[in-house]
Amino acid sequence: MRGVALFCVAAFAGGCTLGPNYQRPQIEAPTAYRYAEPAAQAIADVEWWEGFGDPVLSDLVRDALRKNLDVRIAAARVDIFLGTLATTRSALFPQVAISPAFPVQAARQRGSRIATPQKIPLDATVEYATYQAGLSASWEIDLWGKVRRQTDGATADVFANEEARRGVVLSVAAATASGYIALRDLDRQLDIARETARSRGDSLELFQKRFAGGVVSQLEVSQVTSEFESALSTIPGIERDIAVQEQALSLLMGRNPGPIPRGRSIDQLKPIVIPAGLPSELLERRPDVRQAEQQLISANAQIGAAKALYFPSISLTGVFGAVSTALGDLFTGPARTWTFAAGLTAPIFNAGALAGQVQQAEAGQRLALANYSKTVQAAFGDVENALITASMARATQAALQRTVAALADYARLARLRYDNGYTSYIEVLDAERSLFEAQLSYAHSQNTTLAAQVAIYKAMGGGWIDAADRLTPVGAAAPLDKRVADQPMF
Repeated sequence: MRGVALFCVAAFAGGCTLGPNYQRPQIEAPTAYRYAEPAAQAIADVEWWEGFGDPVLSDLVRDALRKNLDVRIAAARVDIFLGTLATTRSALFPQVAISPAFPVQAARQRGSRIATPQKIPLDATVEYATYQAGLSASWEIDLWGKVRRQTDGATADVFANEEARRGVVLSVAAATASGYIALRDLDRQLDIARETARSRGDSLELFQKRFAGGVVSQLEVSQVTSEFESALSTIPGIERDIAVQEQALSLLMGRNPGPIPRGRSIDQLKPIVIPAGLPSELLERRPDVRQAEQQLISANAQIGAAKALYFPSISLTGVFGAVSTALGDLFTGPARTWTFAAGLTAPIFNAGALAGQVQQAEAGQRLALANYSKTVQAAFGDVENALITASMARATQAALQRTVAALADYARLARLRYDNGYTSYIEVLDAERSLFEAQLSYAHSQNTTLAAQVAIYKAMGGGWIDAADRLTPVGAAAPLDKRVADQPMF
């Protein structure tokens, strides 16, 4: 028995860990962004939404980060995998328990008089009590690193889900900011529609009076009426979109649909600073890239865990306790009992089951590698798209601003020409119709420009996620590294 124990200890000391060790794959990254921002600044760990200069927007983002249900769901998922890690890692250590094989119990029983070859006298007692108490311990030596690889994989799963949670935090902050900007855009469109309808209503009232006095024809009255009704018809649709947008923002903040407070108008929102960075930094910044890498680490570890199944496993078991027919004698020396055993099991024939597990693990690693490469490439594409969208949106907004100014001048001159009898009212209607459409388009372009700046922050990831994360219940707690290290063992 002593020799078996010494053999097991020696074998454990010389044990190895099967499977490939993880090495980050080489990813071909572009040397620079094609549409880099010339005025980009190196910033990190900031609450970027503060740059819009709207306290109401800032309060909405903070409220969403504290109460959003998707953030809470993602945080709960991290805790699930922390529990899985604790369960997996526990196999590295001996398991001590009051086991069914040696329970703590008191029993009364009656023996059979004829169950043994030797006859028991009729006057002999066959009823007696038994008392027993003890502990059992078992330990499967991780000789080939199976449990260590499983623990590595479980740890990577924890950090993968943590990055998924951080990705949700970034998405919630970006969606709240973008949603608020879209709401202020709709508010501006509603103001334009109402002002246009009011102006055309005044014109219609004037033309009806002129028609009654025989100054204008029914044709001109009909033209003014159609333009007035056209402006009125846009208002219900905008009001509907505002209600839908308010409901979406309410859900982001984890509450029932309701009104959303307003701060600065869309004209007053400031453009935020565009972050700078190199393409290769995406490997360290974006939560989805880091999540994909942790998934690759986990898949890589599963190969070693699967290969370890080919080799023998050694387990140690022991029981220590006491058995007595009298409760008073239970904890005396003669009542003590113990058992120690070492067992070895090894696969001989399993009809390809282990080979299938190894094949599955290796294919899973290739799948995770391809997913990691795809995620990195998609990240580069997201940044390029966000940068070009922001650049083109600013150019479009500037052109529409000039268009609105030109059409406003055109409408003023057309009305002046009509009042002086140089043109028909059709020219005035055409100018006002074009101005109305251009004003709505310009308001929407402001939304597109500001939302594109938010998209750049979302696409590039970065240290500003930490600033947002600190506003969530989980982000304000202990760092995940410490939570992993402090997993309870009892």
